[in-house]
Amino acid sequence: MAMTFKTKDRHGYSVRFSPYIPTRFACSTSQYYGIAGRGTLFILDVTPDGIQPVRIYEWNDGLFDVTWAENNENVAIAAAGDGSVLLFDATNPKGPLRSFKEHTKEVNSVDWSQTRDENLIVSGSWDKLIKLWSIESPQSLCTYTGHEGIVYTVVWSPRISGCFASGSGDGTLRIWDRRTAYPQTVIPAHPTEVLTCDWNKYDQNVIYTGSVDCSIKGWDIRNPRQCLCTMSGHRFAVRRIRTSPFNANTLASCSYDFTVRTWDVRQPHAMEIIEHHSEFAYGLDFNLHIPGQIVDCGWDELIHVHKPRSL
Repeated sequence: MAMTFKTKDRHGYSVRFSPYIPTRFACSTSQYYGIAGRGTLFILDVTPDGIQPVRIYEWNDGLFDVTWAENNENVAIAAAGDGSVLLFDATNPKGPLRSFKEHTKEVNSVDWSQTRDENLIVSGSWDKLIKLWSIESPQSLCTYTGHEGIVYTVVWSPRISGCFASGSGDGTLRIWDRRTAYPQTVIPAHPTEVLTCDWNKYDQNVIYTGSVDCSIKGWDIRNPRQCLCTMSGHRFAVRRIRTSPFNANTLASCSYDFTVRTWDVRQPHAMEIIEHHSEFAYGLDFNLHIPGQIVDCGWDELIHVHKPRSL
């Protein structure tokens, strides 16, 4: 059964399930569609009585992405419109507890390393830069340059230590080793902006991209000259894709066409089209603990937790 929560006067940008607590997720939101105003981070639990707030944190600028720590079940990291990367602890009503600020423009994307002993964060920004952070250091550990457009998405590989990918307004997907200042691979993935990417959870060499050109493409980073697959059907830009943690051939997407779609990557068209948003669908995630459960959010101030029939 679907559950819904309203982020009153806040437009949803990103939503992520906790890697530790099966019922918990975080949602980053912005006032006035992210153009102006404040941001709010919601820490929420799915309960028998519906979706209930655990903590609600305010910030003086929009919050455009959120990720969970891999070493502490209570810590979440948010990306802010003022160039900050913010650390929150759900056990503490005050927040953020720490702010890392080096980006000169909006931070679009943050992700926490999947290697448990590293505890590293990557951030991507409108300033075209990617930065590497440790929560132990007040300054960034490294800055990665080369993208010729806004960095919309950065995501760590779940299987290759120290490896992350980035997608940009320059149409490229780039694969990085954190120890090297230059990308290992540059893939001209789409003729238009790459807004999102996500790694296959079962094959360390496969990654998917979503673009303003309305398509989703699959890539093998060992042979990037030709895409593995193309999935079409969204009528406007693909804003977020997530691969399933339970099925190597399944992914979900959300779009500016207001829809959430599920896909079998071996097929060119969606398995299911879900139309429960009335504005841009912006955020999306799979629950790592409950097979088939996803959460999504949008500019219509609604968060939905549900299980698509196709999953």
